[in-house]
Amino acid sequence: MSFRPTLRSPQHIDRSVPRQCMALVPNFDSGSQQSGEIPGMLRTRLRVACVIALAGFFAFFVKGLVAPYPDQTVMDLILHGAIVGLQALCCLILFSRLSLRISCLRTLEAVLFGSMALFFAYLQYRIFADGHFLEWATRGHEEEVMSLAVNANTFRWFTLIVLYGMFIPNTWQRCVMVISAIAATPLAMTFVICFPCPVMGHHWGHATFDEAAMLSLGAAIALFGSYKINTLQDAARAARKLGQYRLLRRLGAGGMGEVYLGEHMLLRRQCAIKVIRHEQSSDATAVSRFEREVQAMATLTHWNTVEVYDYGHDPEGTFYYVMEYLPGISLQDMVDRHGPLPASRAIYFLRQLCGALREAHGIGLIHRDIKPSNVIVCKRGGIEDVAKLLDFGLVQDLAVNPQDGKLTMQGSILGSPPFISPEQAIGKNEVDARTDIYALGGLAYFLLTGHPPFERESTMELLVAHIHEDPAPIRRLESTAPEAVERVVMRCLRKKPDERFASVIELEHALAACPAADEWNCDLAAQWWEAHATTTTPASDDSTAPTVDLPASEASLAP
Repeated sequence: MSFRPTLRSPQHIDRSVPRQCMALVPNFDSGSQQSGEIPGMLRTRLRVACVIALAGFFAFFVKGLVAPYPDQTVMDLILHGAIVGLQALCCLILFSRLSLRISCLRTLEAVLFGSMALFFAYLQYRIFADGHFLEWATRGHEEEVMSLAVNANTFRWFTLIVLYGMFIPNTWQRCVMVISAIAATPLAMTFVICFPCPVMGHHWGHATFDEAAMLSLGAAIALFGSYKINTLQDAARAARKLGQYRLLRRLGAGGMGEVYLGEHMLLRRQCAIKVIRHEQSSDATAVSRFEREVQAMATLTHWNTVEVYDYGHDPEGTFYYVMEYLPGISLQDMVDRHGPLPASRAIYFLRQLCGALREAHGIGLIHRDIKPSNVIVCKRGGIEDVAKLLDFGLVQDLAVNPQDGKLTMQGSILGSPPFISPEQAIGKNEVDARTDIYALGGLAYFLLTGHPPFERESTMELLVAHIHEDPAPIRRLESTAPEAVERVVMRCLRKKPDERFASVIELEHALAACPAADEWNCDLAAQWWEAHATTTTPASDDSTAPTVDLPASEASLAP
C-alpha cells in the first residue's frame, strides 16, 4: 500500500515560510540571478569589447610601424605589441570552446582592461613628465600644444571608460567603483606628474580642469549606458515567452537544461519551466532524452511525483516542459544545513518515495538517478514534509523494445556516483526496479548519517566501491539509529539485486514495520518548519553531486 500523509486543517499552515524555488536542478539563492545568468552575457560582451580593443590597438600598432610618430620610442612599440598579443590571447580564450566560470571571465576582464589602463598610464607619464610634449611647441604656442596633449591623453581614458561601461555587465555598485577608479587614475597622475614639476607646475591646473570635465562626461555616459542596457535586458528577460508562458527569472541549471520560474499568461499560475540548452537542441540524442523525460513524467500522477502541466517548443525550436512550482528544500540541502535526520522522519520521507516509485515501476519506468538533490521537501495542500520525486532525465522504460533505438551507448555509466547501483557502475543499461531500491538505500544512509554510503577522492574509486565494498554499518556512524532501520537500509545496499527487496512495495512494508515509523507525524513536521522558517532556502549549485553520462573508460575524469 502506498504511503500518503494525512491531511491537516488549514489553520496549521505556516504562512511565514517564504516561497522557495523548485529544486529540479540545483538552485541559485535569491539575488544571484546575476550569478546564474551573467557568465554567458559577460562572455559575449567581453568578446565584443576584446575585438574592438584589439582592432584599435592593432591599427595604431601597424601605423606606428609604417609611419612612426615623431616622439615614438622602441619601448613604446614593444609595450604596444605586448598589449596586442595579450588582447589576441584573450580573444582566443573567449572564442574557444572552453567552459569558463564567472571567476575566469572576471579575470579576463581585469587583464583586458587593466593592461590597457597600464599602457595609457605609461604613455601619460612619458609625455607629461618634465613637460616632454612641450618640445614639440614653438615659442608662444605652448598652450595650444598643451591642449592637444591633454585632449589626446584624455581621449584614451574616455574611450576606455565608455568601452567598459557599455559592454561589461555589472551591478551598479561595481560599475561605479570600477569606472571611478579608471577616471581617477589619469587625474591623479596629472597632479603627481605636473604639480611638483618646474616645467609643468604652472600648467597643471589647466590640464586637470580639461581632463576632469572630459572624464566626468565619459563616466556619466558609461554609467547611464550600463544602467539602461541592464534595465532593457531585465525587461526583455521578463517579457520572454514560451507558448502560453512568460519567463520571470532563472532558477538554476543542470546538465541538459535550465529551469525558469514562469507564469501561465491566462491562468496567472506560477510554474517551473525546464528548457533544453541551446547547444543541445541540435543533438538528436539530447532532444530524445528530453522528450522521454517529460513523457515519462506526464504519465505519473502520484502525490509524491512532481506534476507536469505542459510540453512543447517555440518557433525557434527551443524545447521545454512545464511543471508545478514547489516551495521547499531538497533533502541534500536539509541534511547539509540541519544535520542527519531522526530515523522516524527519514522513514516518513522514504515511504512517500516508495509510493511514487510504486506507480513508476508499475508502468515500467525505472528512475535510475535517485539522490538527495532530486527529492524536494515542501508544503502542499496544507501538509508539511511532502516529499516530491524529481528529474526523470535518466528514466528507463522497460516497455520499450531495447532494439528500437538506444539513447545511450553500451558501456556508458548513467547515474550519480555517490548513489549509483553496482549494476549501473559496471555500465549495465538494462536494469530493473531493484536499481532504484539500491539508490533508496543510499538515500536512507545519507539521511541517517549525513554521508553517502561511500566517499572517495575520485569517481572511479567511488564506482569501484559500489561494485566491491560494503558500506560501514550505520550504527557505527550514527549510534542512535535503530537496529531495525539499519537492517532494512543495509539490505537495500546489497551488491546482488536478488538479495535486495524485490519491490518498493516490499520495502515500504519493511519500513512501516520498524518501531520508529510511527514516531513522526504532521504535527511534528509543522513544528519543524515553523522553527526553521528562515533556514530552508535551497543551497547553491555546488552542494549537489554531479550526474554523469560518459563512457566507462572516462568515468575517472568526472568531477
